Amino acid sequence: MSADTTHISNVRPQPDQVLSDIADYVLNYTIHSDLAYETARNCLIDTLGCGLEALEYPACTKLLGPIVPGTTVPHGAKVPGTQFQLDPVQAAFNIGTMIRWLDFNDTWLAAEWGHPSDNLGGILATADWLSRTAVAAGKAPLTMHDVLTAMIKAHEIQGCIALENSFNKVGLDHVVLVKVASTAVVAHMLGLNRDEIINALSLAWVDGQSLRTYRHAPNTGSRKSWAAGDATSRAVRLALIAQTGEMGYPSVLSAKTWGFYDVLFKGQPFKFQRPYGSYVMENVLFKISFPAEFHSQTAVECAMQIHETLKQTGKSVDDIKRITIRTHEACIRIIDKKGPLNNPADRDHCIQYMVAVPLLFGRLTAADYEDSVAHDPRIDELRDKIVCVEDSTFTTDYHNPEKRAIANALKVEFNDGTALDEVVCEYPIGHKRRREDGIPLLEAKFRTNLARRFPEKQQQRILDVSLNQEQLETMPVHEYVDLYVI
Repeated sequence: MSADTTHISNVRPQPDQVLSDIADYVLNYTIHSDLAYETARNCLIDTLGCGLEALEYPACTKLLGPIVPGTTVPHGAKVPGTQFQLDPVQAAFNIGTMIRWLDFNDTWLAAEWGHPSDNLGGILATADWLSRTAVAAGKAPLTMHDVLTAMIKAHEIQGCIALENSFNKVGLDHVVLVKVASTAVVAHMLGLNRDEIINALSLAWVDGQSLRTYRHAPNTGSRKSWAAGDATSRAVRLALIAQTGEMGYPSVLSAKTWGFYDVLFKGQPFKFQRPYGSYVMENVLFKISFPAEFHSQTAVECAMQIHETLKQTGKSVDDIKRITIRTHEACIRIIDKKGPLNNPADRDHCIQYMVAVPLLFGRLTAADYEDSVAHDPRIDELRDKIVCVEDSTFTTDYHNPEKRAIANALKVEFNDGTALDEVVCEYPIGHKRRREDGIPLLEAKFRTNLARRFPEKQQQRILDVSLNQEQLETMPVHEYVDLYVI
């Protein structure tokens, strides 16, 4: 009789290489790049500023605070711009939701898009809680240098996975990468060892993952504004679970039939373009001028220029017959949208809307996505005249690691048969190639957002520290967060 060969092997495999590489990176990689730390500081203030602006919107603030009203956690993490002091899981949700609400924080465009500063929710909440707990026990707190380091590494994990792997093409939302990146850096912050970090990462991958349903017509909705808060919060929770010694699942990605690749990624393993370092933070894209989905930023710049041209030539939008947007493939796939726009989340992911508003008014602000502006019939009339066409060169330059362009070009044709010269913009103001122009504007954006929430003296205390690299990096985390308490 032949031996039975149908049994299932129950030999526990070595962890998937993807898990091991991430764990080794967070544990062992030392960041030597001054540019990465300087950019991380700018990213920190920009991200917190975006959160402060979001606090002006009740749709956001209704989601904030403790789960049980009135709960205050001793030595808990404080939520900037509020009076809340919460456990790190709920604080991460609060901070992550605030900073992402208006789609105004940083962006990373690759095979997968995303916003790596979404990870700050989990990072800052955990660091603040650990610092307050340490000080209460007579121990040393974490410093803001630790926060910046965690930000650089979270950016790198999320961004490097995103370079070659498209989650949107299989219907998954990019916040899966927020959960994974936040889990890694938070686990390290909590002091987990290599095996425990790998366990935590496996828990993040084996979790249910968000569908992109809420980002796309006809279901676009406000979950896209709190999805990252949810992801970074879940990361803190999973890292804390792993800290207890809870087991992991070493072949969570590669397991036949039951692993992430087979279940959710069409059986394909992840591909990687480069090893983890500090590339992503150094090259991250800031949204400086407009709270608009990033594939449209250059189109909005073009529209602002055309608005001025119309004024100078004595023409108006009523004279326009057709507007052609020459663009890249990702823009068409994500934000080329026709039909009714039902809410702000719909509008800030519609390139026709984001071009029509500046053409009409010479501006695009967060308030312009609200019903009070959107109900102006001229916007929809203008949207109907706007068409997108792909330029293969723009698509190629978008994917080129040396360029990473996000190009758009607008051509306006008039009812009388005349036309304006096409206006082209390849790199938005927040791009690395325009960093020198962008940073003063980023700081101005931060000042504006501080003024929304704090009296002048408090604004100045925040600015004095935040604009000084050395002073910020040496400051205890809880002391820095306390500057933002109202």
